[in-house]
Amino acid sequence: MSTKDSDVVLEEMGGLDSESLVESICQHHLSNLGRDYGRSDKFSLYQALAYSLRDRLVGNWIKTQRSYYNRSAKSVYYLSLEFLVGKSLTSNAINLGIEKETEEALGKFGVTLEDAESAEVDAGLGNGGLGRLASCFLDSMATLGIPGYGYGIRYEYGIFKQAIENGEQVELPDDWLHSGNPWEFRRRGFVFTIGLYGREEKYTHDDGSLRHRWTDTAKVMAMPVDMLIPGYKNGNVINMRLWEAQPARRFNLDLFNSGDYIRSMEDAVKTETISKVLYPSDKLSEGRELRLVQQYFFVSATIQDMLRRFEKIKLDFSELPNRAVVHLNETHPAIAIPELMRILIDEHMLNWDQAWRICRRTFAYTNHTVMPEALEKWSLDMMRKVLPRHVSIIFEINRRFLEDVKNCFPGDEERLSRMSIIEEGEYPQVRMAWLAVVGSFTVNGVSTLHGELIKKNIFYDFVEMFPGRFTSVTNGITPRRWLKQCNIPLSELITEKIGKGWVTDLSRLHQLESLAEDEEFQNRWYDCRLKAKKKLVEYAQKEYGLYMPADWMYDVQVKRIHEYKRQVLNVLHAITLYCRLKKDPSSVAVPRVKIFAGKAAPGYFLAKRIIRLINSVGAVINSDSAVNHKLRIAFLPNYRVSQAEYIIPATDLSEQISLAGTEASGTGNMKFALNGALTIGTLDGANIEIMEEVGRENIFIFGMNADEVEKRKHEGYVSGDVVGGDSELAEALNLLADGTFSEGDRDFFAPILDSLFAEGDQYMTLADYRAYVDAQDALEQIWLDRKKWLKMSILNTAGSGHFSSDRAIMEYATSIWGVHPMEKES
Repeated sequence: MSTKDSDVVLEEMGGLDSESLVESICQHHLSNLGRDYGRSDKFSLYQALAYSLRDRLVGNWIKTQRSYYNRSAKSVYYLSLEFLVGKSLTSNAINLGIEKETEEALGKFGVTLEDAESAEVDAGLGNGGLGRLASCFLDSMATLGIPGYGYGIRYEYGIFKQAIENGEQVELPDDWLHSGNPWEFRRRGFVFTIGLYGREEKYTHDDGSLRHRWTDTAKVMAMPVDMLIPGYKNGNVINMRLWEAQPARRFNLDLFNSGDYIRSMEDAVKTETISKVLYPSDKLSEGRELRLVQQYFFVSATIQDMLRRFEKIKLDFSELPNRAVVHLNETHPAIAIPELMRILIDEHMLNWDQAWRICRRTFAYTNHTVMPEALEKWSLDMMRKVLPRHVSIIFEINRRFLEDVKNCFPGDEERLSRMSIIEEGEYPQVRMAWLAVVGSFTVNGVSTLHGELIKKNIFYDFVEMFPGRFTSVTNGITPRRWLKQCNIPLSELITEKIGKGWVTDLSRLHQLESLAEDEEFQNRWYDCRLKAKKKLVEYAQKEYGLYMPADWMYDVQVKRIHEYKRQVLNVLHAITLYCRLKKDPSSVAVPRVKIFAGKAAPGYFLAKRIIRLINSVGAVINSDSAVNHKLRIAFLPNYRVSQAEYIIPATDLSEQISLAGTEASGTGNMKFALNGALTIGTLDGANIEIMEEVGRENIFIFGMNADEVEKRKHEGYVSGDVVGGDSELAEALNLLADGTFSEGDRDFFAPILDSLFAEGDQYMTLADYRAYVDAQDALEQIWLDRKKWLKMSILNTAGSGHFSSDRAIMEYATSIWGVHPMEKES
């Protein structure tokens, strides 16, 4: 069949009008679901509609792929261990430009688009900000026409489903694939073999050169599963390719016939474990080894897939960096560097210098942490066991690199130790961030502050050696999902006032500034915000039985539970309000609900105890009639993208209170500001840039900055000294200690108190307490002035244009990747 003939077939895959959608829905009920469309329900309608939309996506995806090949486009290979996609139904309808037609089609079956999407489950492919950022970036790549692919793992169970029992987190399997995934294509014809374990051996090649090979390996298979990502109303569709682990031998008939039924399936079970769960617990050595296997598994499959595409165009390998750029989203995929070296040297017989020049021009690396202890390291013994050939390559990379360091800084032995990829000691480790820096042409931070901090602290030595290698690109969020989709009333009001161009050019939101003091516009803005709050009220009541008055201030902190995020600081403020109300019911003027959500890592004891603290304090406050007319606490279990789509538009006050110098960027802070929430925050991560964009007077900044934190630590911070001078803080801490919030058990929250005192209050929660409480008191006075609060809310949205992922991706494309937007071929 000719390309012209196949184009006709693609065009016949379905129209975009409501009648064509109805026909497709009926057809998929019959052909894919084996059901009578006259007896459809919400779930069958969701599935049939998803297949119908996928039909319309795949034609454009094929045309997009053709354009890459026809124009010899340089493509981005974006490697991320997480993609926090959320639900796809509404997002895909919006990006296809047929949300109205979709609503009309579903109306024929008596349901709404919201009804149908309620039957979809969030894709279990990520955990937090790292994965959500990656998903926003793919949306922007598709919308901007940037040639590229996202690569990760198709986790069968995601991370975990969080339940709250007796106030404590309980982890349950997130069986998100139990009913299948209608959005995906399983590509059984593109399976790659992945080696593990085995040994390295030397041999003499036919040309007389000494070569290495990796032998006696265990074999697993990587099968690609594609999910399509459409650009916004541009006909451009890219794909996220996720790898599923499959056994090289699925079933041992000899063992089965001998009666050993369990062992007959052993290979299959072990192999499939690789893509079962995101972040298996690393408390045991087996869990740590599985994490390493996971990372290599998806990296090896991705590099093989990239080279498969490259070899189609029959160019010399020296041209690879002109055709592909591999972006490492954090250190998790850093093993890609020695993997590409292995393939080029061992399989394609390039010499070391040729292969290293190619690698150094192919990889770019984004760092997402400012804390040295969070940088990934792997035990050298474990790496030798799992990836013996790669360890040899890493040692050679390190040997040559340290020779360069010696030449640049002769006689500086301490620098050699600091910069070595291999961290020596009783238990030597491989520093994966060091490997990523040495093997990449660019290293970027994710906010202005973060970019400066990693140069000043973590990578100081490398900056001196490679001053031009380090840069920063502030994170961004897609306005399609995080305003247009999740906050329809507000997005429609904005469109009415400034036109629809903001959806793909978020900088146009600045036009709202002239309306910030317009009384009629303020009233309509308030009505939109109230609708969002009522929608959250209905959701929380239906899903969790929680009552949250819609006219109260919604004070929200939703993010991963971690000491540095300082949820404890927020709880201490709640206890302070509780104490004030107990003494004088009129002492707190503004009624507020403190809303929390977020997961704690299963092995992170203190984070799980913080969840218990939030729920225990909430149980006391919510049941006390002396205070619950002004203060309530709500913890919403199992935080995920679809839940965030309810919470974020309804938020009045966004809590971004990490210790200055610990948060790389954040993207939740951007989503809240975009939807008109006011931020209370430290000068940390992207909070600084939000402040610069919306104006210092429109954000509530408190506490120490990063330099002041370092100075105070250097001077010898003693948390106990803070408490003696603050009676409210002392009172709140005493209530934690005396069993008021733990049914009389004085020891229950001792681990949290120990972290604040005996262990030195690492994240200086107590040091920032008074500044935080004072800021909360000040913002209450502004809340009472409705016009002023609404003006500030409007200006926060108006100032959010800089935080579009479209802007971020264009910065990556032009300043890092060297990739240009393409228009889809007709």
